[in-house]
Amino acid sequence: MEKTGHWLFKWRSYLPLFMILLILLALKDSRYNAMGQAGDRAWEIGCLLISFSGLGLRMIVAGYVSGGTSVRETKEQVADVLNTKGMYSLVRNPLYLGNFIIWFGVSLLLRHWWFSMVVALIFWVYYERIIFAEEEFLRQKFGDTFVQWAARTPAFLPRLKNWQKPGVPFSWLTVVRREMSSFFAIIVSFTFMELAGDYVTYGKLVTDWLWVIIFSLSLGLYLVLIALKRLTKVLQVEGR
Repeated sequence: MEKTGHWLFKWRSYLPLFMILLILLALKDSRYNAMGQAGDRAWEIGCLLISFSGLGLRMIVAGYVSGGTSVRETKEQVADVLNTKGMYSLVRNPLYLGNFIIWFGVSLLLRHWWFSMVVALIFWVYYERIIFAEEEFLRQKFGDTFVQWAARTPAFLPRLKNWQKPGVPFSWLTVVRREMSSFFAIIVSFTFMELAGDYVTYGKLVTDWLWVIIFSLSLGLYLVLIALKRLTKVLQVEGR
């Protein structure tokens, strides 16, 4: 479990690429536009809101994160400080919980119960091993401090009564810097699914102006934020 978890952690960012084949399979029996234009539009927005709720969870985590707790975009376990407050006082893996909600919202867009269940199963098998490897690393590094925190904090289902106020103030700049890619990935996923679903349904690409506008605005915002992140220090916050 630990060895597999380390390997999956190294390649965790590429899970969406493996999901494309499953998505294409589900699209062969697509039920797009089965509820009429108004019903389908409401369904799409509902699915998007579910995914955004997962993003919101990730944003809360990012807004209160302090330096040294973890390093993003790394291929090995890194942590100088064990984060046990804020969202981490409610659940040990709030970021992965956010990821699950995001992916579940995307999966619902295809209107196949089996597809959503398969996505949930893949997520469970995939992240169970990553979490196992991460927690072995934390147990070895932080010892009894980790054991005591893990004993009172659920792995995946939040225990609201455990809430402890974060030790640092909320930072919107940190949220933007850390989660802008997650936001744009959601928009790309929904736009792709919408275009692919319409293509399967009608046999041709259909211009859905709502999604064209959403994607265009999101792309523009994402490029601006990427430029700010790479070329300036506007999004940098000391100690974060």
